[in-house]
Amino acid sequence: MTTPKPRILLLYTGGTIGMVKNFDTGALKVFNFKKLLQRIPELRQLDCDIETISFAHPMDSSDMNPTGWEKMARIVAEHYPDFDGFVILHGSDTMSYSASALSFMLHGLQKPVVFTGSQLPIGDLRTDAKENLITAIQIASLREDNAPVVREVCLYFEYKLYRGNRTTKISAEHFNAFTSPNYPPLAESGVHLRVNREQLLPRTTDSFSLHTGFNGDVAIVKMFPGITAQVLRAITTIPGLKGIVLETYGSGNAPSGDWFIGILQKAIESGVHVVNVTQCSGGRVNMGQYETSTLLKEIGVISGADITTEAAITKMMYLLGQPDVPAHRFKQLFEAPMYGELTQ
Repeated sequence: MTTPKPRILLLYTGGTIGMVKNFDTGALKVFNFKKLLQRIPELRQLDCDIETISFAHPMDSSDMNPTGWEKMARIVAEHYPDFDGFVILHGSDTMSYSASALSFMLHGLQKPVVFTGSQLPIGDLRTDAKENLITAIQIASLREDNAPVVREVCLYFEYKLYRGNRTTKISAEHFNAFTSPNYPPLAESGVHLRVNREQLLPRTTDSFSLHTGFNGDVAIVKMFPGITAQVLRAITTIPGLKGIVLETYGSGNAPSGDWFIGILQKAIESGVHVVNVTQCSGGRVNMGQYETSTLLKEIGVISGADITTEAAITKMMYLLGQPDVPAHRFKQLFEAPMYGELTQ
């Protein structure tokens, strides 16, 4: 009996990868994905069946928001029973935020959801779009013992597959636009496609379900030498503010002055959740290693461990948006990994 080919759903949300250039005017326009095989005939060599769907109004990734995240997640959930894998084409600027957000919404995921995009349009001579797209689809098609090899939300770019909620964009110019500073690649593409199986999320026994809901009453505050009490107080007292991701120095350090600690303590006592993440490109927060971070720990600042800012803010928005997450459990839930986004 012949094993049926994997069915892959390709979802275009917007972004450079879906653009083609009018060579007369130089203007970019959205590519018709129904003609995908005509544009990239190499896809016929993949051992899978591909169907495409596109946002009715593709979004520049700079305009991406929780409504867009939920729209993507609902499309995956709606087609989940009928497809073996999903590839989401997305603008690179906010791709790490979207990949993080979907990782929290798609509970019990047992199929691959692979984000990808490109730095150059699909019609450019030197485009990186073809390789990214072809390999992303190939990864979404990988099966072993008639089951998917990858069962999580990922991001593929320039020969590497990363856990989506571990990524950050590091370059607006180079093809290797993303990195995963605190977690190894899940797979690497070269002459052979090598999957680092020990890095994959283990198979879950939970049933698949979609959990939506984000609260946008949050802020990111990046520490810098010379930040004033007036600025910090203005942010922490925003009416309706529910959470702050605090980007601190090194392993979680911040000013130790009474004014700084006092403002944060007052915010926390008023119900604002404050999460400490490092503004370094890699590494983790270790509150208590130095005196300045010990003070933050004592007033109730939450440790973000080695989470990225992108995953921290989306996880915060997600937890705040869940009606079954009481305020007294927020710290416990944030500091525990949900889908591999941090290391305890």
